[in-house]
Amino acid sequence: MPKFIHSYYDELPGFYTELEPTPLNQAQLLYHSKPLAKELGLEDSLFSADNQKIWSGETLLPGMKPLAQVYSGHQFGVWAGQLGDGRGILLGEQLTASGKRMDWHLKGAGLTPYSRMGDGRAVLRSVVREFLASEALHHLGIPTTRALSIVTSQQPVFREQPEPGAMLMRIAESHIRFGHFEHFYHRHQQEQVQQLADYTIRHHWPQWQEQPERYFLWFKDIAERTAEMIALWQSVGFAHGVMNTDNMSILGITMDFGPYGFLDDYAPEYICNHSDYQGRYAFSNQPAVAYWNLHRLANALSGLMTTEQLQAGLASYEPALMAAYGRQMRAKLGFFTQDPQDNDLLNQLLDMMAKEKRDYTQTFRSLSEVEQTSSSIALRDEFIDRQRFDGWYQAWRKRLQQESVDDAQRQRVMKAANPQRILRNYLAQQAIEAAEKGDVSVLAHIHQGLMNPYIDSPEFSDLARLPPDWGKRLEISCSS
Repeated sequence: MPKFIHSYYDELPGFYTELEPTPLNQAQLLYHSKPLAKELGLEDSLFSADNQKIWSGETLLPGMKPLAQVYSGHQFGVWAGQLGDGRGILLGEQLTASGKRMDWHLKGAGLTPYSRMGDGRAVLRSVVREFLASEALHHLGIPTTRALSIVTSQQPVFREQPEPGAMLMRIAESHIRFGHFEHFYHRHQQEQVQQLADYTIRHHWPQWQEQPERYFLWFKDIAERTAEMIALWQSVGFAHGVMNTDNMSILGITMDFGPYGFLDDYAPEYICNHSDYQGRYAFSNQPAVAYWNLHRLANALSGLMTTEQLQAGLASYEPALMAAYGRQMRAKLGFFTQDPQDNDLLNQLLDMMAKEKRDYTQTFRSLSEVEQTSSSIALRDEFIDRQRFDGWYQAWRKRLQQESVDDAQRQRVMKAANPQRILRNYLAQQAIEAAEKGDVSVLAHIHQGLMNPYIDSPEFSDLARLPPDWGKRLEISCSS
């Protein structure tokens, strides 16, 4: 039986409302991640028919003290005031055998004081999408919340139309967001801002809690973690879609999956959320938006640091972003050293891909299979402007020859940076449609295929195919 503690409950009174989940009628466990359950040291018996009620929040495990967190935030660049867990309940913090603490957070758990105009529920469609996205990013090597289980019910939840209600057990080291600090800062509760900062450092940055400059070291690390996450998003073509400050983790992990999307055709202006009319959260805007969000966090922490410290913390973001992005993109192109021409080679390739609507993932994966002695490549046939491609290809091959690395080593590194399989929207849609009929085989197949996305696997070759035309036109909104 997992051991639960409740430090957030004990140490931060006034930062939440104590509240138990409201289970769905006749809820049943639809699917769970066996690999994650194993990582958490959970016994198979916890997922048996006798324990269905655990995953719907109807039965609480020993040590759980459920609560709904309060926070605020900027949404689409506008101060939105008080938000909070409107449909999620933090059940407790599991203390694993390795000593790590992992939040168990049940999404779709019913009304809370922070639900505003919502119903506190989630629909199966959004739960399947979050389950697959968080697991996809994790196995791509990107910091993220995880998804443990999906519960569904015949109890309808009304959005644009009635849909099956569902719940997701989300796992993370912490659910503290930029918006937690904004909430108390904008309420002029400086003591609570410091209390929360001290709690966060004590539990997640304990090496600095006795340091005189602990707040600066902490804020600088948040900026650098955020930069690393954004660089990884950009390198694999992931667009979050709703980068509000209440969706930004202080640990630099991806959280709150809504209308996300992975690039099919390379389009820097790609907007995955059809509610984002201004394109604020377009793919190419993500680095700038993260920096804007860090400024909002800096404002909230301004009582803990000098202006110079805040500026220095913010100034660490861009170098960290460029270093991480450069490292990832050099690996994607097969470069082991830095050269002044590298940016030009990358930008020329991306420009060709954008103009000719070439698939982001498949283009880079194809490059991973090239041998330096090959004067031609099958990828050439994907481009209309062959002359321009030939010029770029010869310049790239010449750059590769500057490296004292054989093809086998270079290809290994490139394939480890260029996934064969990503979670395309049409794949998630197929899993949703089958799950709504009670069939989890598609969900399971996609989930398994995303576990080793960098490894060629004939068993999952169907997941590496280009999307059908309808799959490129899917519209995803925040509705969940």
